[in-house]
Amino acid sequence: MAQRQFQTEVSQLLHLIIHSLYSNREIFLRELISNSSDALDKLKYLSVADDAYKSISFDPRIDIAFNKDAKTLTIKDNGIGMNEADLAESLGTIARSGTKAFLEKLGADAKKDSNLIGQFGVGFYSAFMAAERIEVTSRKAGEEATWKWSSEGKDSYDIEKLEGEGARGEQGTEVLLHLTEEGTEYANRWSIEDIVKRYSNHVAFPIYLTYDEKEYDDKGKEKSSKTKTDRINSGRAIWRRSKSELKEEDYTEFYKQLGHDTEAPLHYVHTRAEGTLEYSTLFYVPAKAPFDMYNVDYKSGVKLYVKRVFITDDDKELMPSYLRFVRGVIDSEDLPLNVSREILQQNKILLNIKNASVKKLLGEFKTLADNASGSGENREKWETFVREFNRPLKEGLYQDYGNRDALQELVRFKSTAVEGWTSFADYITRMKADQKNIYYITGGDEKTLRASPLLEAYKAGDIEVLIMDDEIDDIVIPSLHSYRKELPGTDGKMETKSWDLKAVNRSGADEELGEKRDKQAEKEAKPVIEKIKKALGERVKDVKLSRRLHDSPSCIVADENDPSIQMAQMLKAMGQTDMPDTKPILEINGEHPIVAALKDTVDENRIADVAGVLLDQALLVEGIKLKDPADFVQRLNRLLSS
Repeated sequence: MAQRQFQTEVSQLLHLIIHSLYSNREIFLRELISNSSDALDKLKYLSVADDAYKSISFDPRIDIAFNKDAKTLTIKDNGIGMNEADLAESLGTIARSGTKAFLEKLGADAKKDSNLIGQFGVGFYSAFMAAERIEVTSRKAGEEATWKWSSEGKDSYDIEKLEGEGARGEQGTEVLLHLTEEGTEYANRWSIEDIVKRYSNHVAFPIYLTYDEKEYDDKGKEKSSKTKTDRINSGRAIWRRSKSELKEEDYTEFYKQLGHDTEAPLHYVHTRAEGTLEYSTLFYVPAKAPFDMYNVDYKSGVKLYVKRVFITDDDKELMPSYLRFVRGVIDSEDLPLNVSREILQQNKILLNIKNASVKKLLGEFKTLADNASGSGENREKWETFVREFNRPLKEGLYQDYGNRDALQELVRFKSTAVEGWTSFADYITRMKADQKNIYYITGGDEKTLRASPLLEAYKAGDIEVLIMDDEIDDIVIPSLHSYRKELPGTDGKMETKSWDLKAVNRSGADEELGEKRDKQAEKEAKPVIEKIKKALGERVKDVKLSRRLHDSPSCIVADENDPSIQMAQMLKAMGQTDMPDTKPILEINGEHPIVAALKDTVDENRIADVAGVLLDQALLVEGIKLKDPADFVQRLNRLLSS
């Protein structure tokens, strides 16, 4: 027997599970059944697609048994099984990303809710909420050796090779739980049946429960006992059933089993297509964004079946990346059973199913938005959807040109004109009659953006500006160029109208703030502009008289052909360190006392201090970090002392 140490994160996780998680303890059984179902899925696929496994006798099933006196609970399957390396990798480490995030959230959360377990994909370890010791005996399909993994959920685990009576006669895995005192509440027929029917009723394989049925005489005394084994789940593929025979509870139960979640889904879409292509899909939108949604190595949430045979749940080609939050099932009648991952990426049948599914989902999201007017459940549902998934949908604007028009109707933004979220479509209904463009401002913080001096003239002119405080906005929105929408024309016929998207923090976005520049004002300001430009030198691309400023002395904008400073900083943080520095254009308010005072100043040191402070404060108010804060402080102190 070889004793091994748990991975550090596993030790931390087990400590938290055993000592901190008490609510909804029963989900451990759902997690173990889901693991058994996955093992059966994998062997079922291999027994059809791989010649090496076709000779294996395989009648898939999951068996549950308990012994109340011995305080044990057993979950057994005849699936793919595990060898020594599999046991060490699957039960000695947590290979999936997000473990550290899970531990941080769990440690900081005062409620310590076990709902987090399912969200972070560490379901096996949830069994330690009910067990003081766990033994896993497994034999991998196609191999002779049987291995046993055991642990008390502390710092270490043991793995040993079993010989003789202890060895399994067939492939598969048996999980034996030695229950804690509190865990014995699950060592009875009624608790197990209730949990299975609530969480795992739609598992595609039969689940059997073995128990002792006792008979009593009329005085309540036990007169006989016999061992029985009953099937306790329906086992029908829910996505193959007619929508008319399913209830809301059926969809919710299947989602919880599929998505390893304890919350009901926010929304679901069930489709059966017949004709040139035959397939079934059942998609869910979670109530909360998956924990790994912004990880590069996120786990796909969609499973692919062919004629009800599981093929893969790890293919990111099944859904575009901007819909990676979707959970569900695709079941095709037309794909070959021996389809490989490489073939999947180029398969026209799957591509057609994928395209149709994306359009169906986007249509459902549009219906959610359309039903959200007023107050009530529909509005709350839509606001939850926007809060959780607005950002990945924006990625779709950049990635999915074919569905860009549909996505433009779904994405939402904050605004200077209304509370809460608004859309491009809502914006154009509030536009001034002579307004030609849709205006927006990008940056990293909503509060900072709302206080930006760049908005002063737009507010004074009653021009709405969309607040885009998401990092991705700086990349996505410029790629759109314009917003298009079909509207009734003057003759009543529908016609496509278009509005350019203009960033107020770019040099060309002030056209509608005045028909023409005040030539006299420009002439008077020229000497001051030249002084500031000379003082700042290479720090700026240009210095101009502003039409945007009313109260503030200065602001910065980016040249129309340059990336914004925020975007340049983001690209550098992503590793593009060879990018040249982006130089801002400094705009000044010629009527502001600070600027006007420079008109008669000849002291070059004072001009340099004022010019430096005008630029640095303009950078600060846009939330941009100064390269030399000490220089700014020294200049400010000199000006204050004078």
